[in-house]
Amino acid sequence: MQENEILENMLKLQQKLNDETNGLGWENGYTKEGKLISFRRCIYMECAELMDSFTWKHWKNIHTPTNWENVRIEIVDIWHFILSLVLETYHNKHHRDFNFIAMELSSINVFKDFCKEESTPNENDIYGILNDIELIIHKCSGFGLDLCELLSAYFTLSIKCGLNLESLYKIYIGKNVLNAFRQDHGYKEGLYKKKWNGKEDNEVLNEILKNEFSYDAIYQSLKKYYEKVL
Repeated sequence: MQENEILENMLKLQQKLNDETNGLGWENGYTKEGKLISFRRCIYMECAELMDSFTWKHWKNIHTPTNWENVRIEIVDIWHFILSLVLETYHNKHHRDFNFIAMELSSINVFKDFCKEESTPNENDIYGILNDIELIIHKCSGFGLDLCELLSAYFTLSIKCGLNLESLYKIYIGKNVLNAFRQDHGYKEGLYKKKWNGKEDNEVLNEILKNEFSYDAIYQSLKKYYEKVL
């Protein structure tokens, strides 16, 4: 699959998920229930969660190794909201062609490096990674927003954490399915159980992704696991 096709598929999946979760017209800034949407806030709050995947605290668990699998999941969570912000921005510019938007994203300079083979994360570069996370927070929390700068910062962070376009796509599909599964099982209403027999659903997803890749197969596997929790 070509790089632009991967981007286009993720844009389509995110559009579908947002349409189903927030209702048609979410690009105008409100859900079908009338709740205000701020994808920028979503991004920097997810970034805060990502920071807690690292032992940045100088007073607690200072020798705990980084759980890189969890880091990758958190980075993909951020990507969901960046894609949503991209879709919202281009919708408001009256550009609704997924192929056109994918071409725009692929034109970001850092994207070429992001398409290369995965690199192994460097445990000694944690403070550099934390700086990159804080840069994304800064890009989203100010008054102005430059999507190109935000995307460049995101791709740079992803590379340092051992992700490339191919692995991002695989985990994105898995997390997209999990997000849809959560909504189908009462997440918005507070009825969904995130702990599955002592494991977080993200952990279960990581196990499933070792053997499954297609949307339907991942959903059915999640369903089988979840039925044992009830």
